[in-house]
Amino acid sequence: MNSLFTIGYEGATPAALADALDTAGVEVLVDVRAVANSRRPGFSKRALAAGVDERGIAYLHLRALGTPADGRAAARAGRHDEMRRIFSKQLETEAAQEDVAALVQMLKQGRKMCLLCFEREPEHCHRLMIAERVEAEAGGAKIEHLHALPASFARP
Repeated sequence: MNSLFTIGYEGATPAALADALDTAGVEVLVDVRAVANSRRPGFSKRALAAGVDERGIAYLHLRALGTPADGRAAARAGRHDEMRRIFSKQLETEAAQEDVAALVQMLKQGRKMCLLCFEREPEHCHRLMIAERVEAEAGGAKIEHLHALPASFARP
């Protein structure tokens, strides 16, 4: 059974995130943020792609699998059930279904991939919903949640 990893970068450094991906043997980092920008250095699309590329990890941004603005606002406010309801609708769009199909295909090909978003805890993030959908459509996968060390614990 293939593994499907998820990770959130909340509280992490780019190096700690790359270390966690590297240790797990991830081949493709799949960014599932609607907007792949961050105020945190190293986590915007270009910088993140370059950082993981240095470790031999490919980067793929699947914008259609990102949470709409109202869902992101609900998540920031701690209204996780509301975020899930909003994202459920997004997950049914044609573009999101195409992206899920692409992830299913990659998983069936044995690619070791990891879904990335901000929230540290997967149960507070839409990436868990994506992982569960991919798992169901692929006919099974082992979902594993990776954690990067918080910035306060990272090595200099």
